[in-house]
Amino acid sequence: MSFAVRKLLTTLVAVVASTLAVVSPIVSEVSSSSSPGSTIAVLQMNLCLSGQAGCYERNDHAAVLEEATAQIDDHHPAAVTINEACRRDAAELARRTGYAMSFAAVNYGGAPLPCIEPRGRGVFGIAALTKDSVSTSDDQPFAAQSDPEERRWLCATTSAAITVCTAHLSTRGSTGERAANDSECRQLRSVLTRHQQAGSTFFGGDLNRQDSCAPAGMWAVRDTAATQSAGVQHIYGTTSVTDWSASVAEASYTDHDFLLAAASAAPSS
Repeated sequence: MSFAVRKLLTTLVAVVASTLAVVSPIVSEVSSSSSPGSTIAVLQMNLCLSGQAGCYERNDHAAVLEEATAQIDDHHPAAVTINEACRRDAAELARRTGYAMSFAAVNYGGAPLPCIEPRGRGVFGIAALTKDSVSTSDDQPFAAQSDPEERRWLCATTSAAITVCTAHLSTRGSTGERAANDSECRQLRSVLTRHQQAGSTFFGGDLNRQDSCAPAGMWAVRDTAATQSAGVQHIYGTTSVTDWSASVAEASYTDHDFLLAAASAAPSS
């Protein structure tokens, strides 16, 4: 090998070594920052979509779906719980956002209630949207009922073994309604306790009350900062997460603001 060739090879080795010395720290830095701490979020909304309630007078059907879609797209929650929905509207939200939908029809006067203005949106009810596919779901009416609108709970368990529940409890305007609401709260607590014992569980709903229905061992937040019907929407969850916080986004096209609870996942034990 000639002197010139040896000199050229030596120079090339030096250049490569110098390049690796510069590149390696950058690669290490990218690798270490590519797995940030995971965040869990749950979004609760009451959309007043039946077309027959007084709150619907201010409700633009297309606009409320756009606003709800934007909330989901902005926050990417693990689950969305929806009260006063219509089956096809909930399905449309799931389609737009790529979530799986669970739906439970809520009777009115003993029969399913078709949504109107516009028609063709299916029946009235409650829904849960989840990022993961749904393995099983269950829903039942509460034992106590106080008005023509049936009060019901819904729970869906996902392929990730996480259960998401929702409910819309009775209003508290009269003595009878308050008694029904209290009874529904106790029953809801039992339902959540059962699911919590089986695995990670989250709940979101309009409970028409300030006091919590969360069982022991679940954290609880409310929409106390809302400008509309403050404090009646609740989100609960298991204690496998840390540093939960609640935030409220004002809703322009329904009579309840949007409640978001978010937290960092707890470290593995």
